[in-house]
Amino acid sequence: MLPQAFQAFVQKRPIGVMARAVVENLFQPQRLDALFERTAEHQYQRTLLFSSVVELMHSVVLGFEPSVYAAYRHRRATLGVSDQAVYDKLDGMELGVSAALVHDSAQQASLVIDALKARREPWLPGYRVRLLDGNHLAATEHRLESLRTIWEAPLPGKALVVMEPETGLATDVFLTPDGHAQERSLLDDVLQIVRERDVWIADRNFCTLKFLFEIARRMGFFIIRQHGTLPGQLKGKRRLVGIGSTGEVYEQKLQLSYGGKTWTVRRLTVELTAATRDGDRQIHLLTNLPKKAATGVVVAELYRQRWTIETLFWEVTETLKCEIRTLCYPKAALLVFCVALMAANAVAVLKAALRATHTEEKADELSAYYLALEIKQVHEGMMIALPPPCWEVFVGMPAAEFATVLKEIAAQVKLDLYRKSRRGPKKPPPKKTRYKHGGHVSTHKLLRK
Repeated sequence: MLPQAFQAFVQKRPIGVMARAVVENLFQPQRLDALFERTAEHQYQRTLLFSSVVELMHSVVLGFEPSVYAAYRHRRATLGVSDQAVYDKLDGMELGVSAALVHDSAQQASLVIDALKARREPWLPGYRVRLLDGNHLAATEHRLESLRTIWEAPLPGKALVVMEPETGLATDVFLTPDGHAQERSLLDDVLQIVRERDVWIADRNFCTLKFLFEIARRMGFFIIRQHGTLPGQLKGKRRLVGIGSTGEVYEQKLQLSYGGKTWTVRRLTVELTAATRDGDRQIHLLTNLPKKAATGVVVAELYRQRWTIETLFWEVTETLKCEIRTLCYPKAALLVFCVALMAANAVAVLKAALRATHTEEKADELSAYYLALEIKQVHEGMMIALPPPCWEVFVGMPAAEFATVLKEIAAQVKLDLYRKSRRGPKKPPPKKTRYKHGGHVSTHKLLRK
């Protein structure tokens, strides 16, 4: 089905071909420019198109270019603007446009995953599970004039991300440029996308009376860890309802009051066999799911799987380059984070194609690090041998046809090259004998001792 020119790369480096094909199919320039026109309220595009900015940042996020300026130098002739114009565009990027990028990429990726028939089994049949968590962007360098006279770490912003576990896609993101803002300040925006029969799973930072009551008012459900400051009154005695993978599970009723209304929810207590990183030996979970839909043990297991979204954050931080320390302007830093989420959604499509071809169990054994490493290593040479016009075959290709092509390429993947490296149990770090910033030592002399 593919042109003959692709065959050598399909046979030797199929992951690189799949990755580029997904990017070409999902992130079409015309679609991105149209999205900008619909979403932007103040910015405009003339010479420097929004799709060109996204493509430039994609090259940095995926590791093809070491910096924004290096990416600009390679595209200077085609962009037709100065480097300052690019930085001004990044500095003024509207948060709504950045967030729309993620939502649109998830919609496009979802169509392809459905065509591949590669959705995972639902966590809770009959419900739509959504994972919610926040990400704090790392401190930037002190390049801005207002930052040069301070020692404190400058924080460029925060983001709340919504993930769909069945597809592995980041479906929505909510942004704030204030690095000191509470995650809870964005919950009103999150409530706008709550739908009937949603099940929202989140940590205790999101446990507020308003958030719980509003989810229920919208006919949604939640599994949220109870915050210690949440007011409520326990009713009846707690009783053992089962034993989960992390310990015994007890259930009790909790009465909550908000806005003149009183409501009773289920409170699950998990007596942990091993303490958490914070030293907690028990955790309390609140849910309004009916017992027929989810027993206490099922609720505890669903919450335990919340770490899936933390794996997403790890991948966009370590495998992809979602934080560029030289981009100090908050809006620019948040755009980079959203472009990284777009790239993560593209990787989710790639993983779905591998699941559809090699079974879910084998695909889950693959390392995102080694997949990303091959993409970076092969990209430059592949684009020389197959310049951009060759990839237009994937642009606008219908989801069903594109899914067939992805399966054809995925069949050439040798899974053993990308398997995860299993390590043994972690050892506790030894105690240091010196204070934190105390002088220096010779490694050679220490080894000889």
